[in-house]
Amino acid sequence: MAATMSSVVGLASSSLSGVSSPKKTCLSSGFLRSPVTARNPLRVAQASGGRFTCFQRDWLRRDLNVIGFGLIGWLAPSSIPAINGKSLTGLFFESIGTELSHFPTPPSLTSQFWLWLVCWHLGLFICLTFGQIGFKGRTEDYFQK
Repeated sequence: MAATMSSVVGLASSSLSGVSSPKKTCLSSGFLRSPVTARNPLRVAQASGGRFTCFQRDWLRRDLNVIGFGLIGWLAPSSIPAINGKSLTGLFFESIGTELSHFPTPPSLTSQFWLWLVCWHLGLFICLTFGQIGFKGRTEDYFQK
């Protein structure tokens, strides 16, 4: 039986028999990178050490004035005795004292402590958020006359 060398024709007519094709075929695909690099219109030369960033480095723009005035701005109205002659701050601190009196045991789910905790902190965070918006908006001229 005569052994014949057969080649399997595959991609770009290359054979698997070890015999190389005399002509080289250059394949191109949409998945391959093009030799021309695309330019990013948003990239600013030498910005941020050559890297493009969407946000400023100090995106929080933390300012102690906002924290101080926000805390004072929340303590003043929450200290007005409006709930049966007691203030929200007073009720919250009083419930902390009550819960600390039986310290190793945590507060029960039906304790008034959770209500005062959530209400007091929710008001504080809303006041701090609006304080940040207002204070930074004014210093950075977001609000035009």
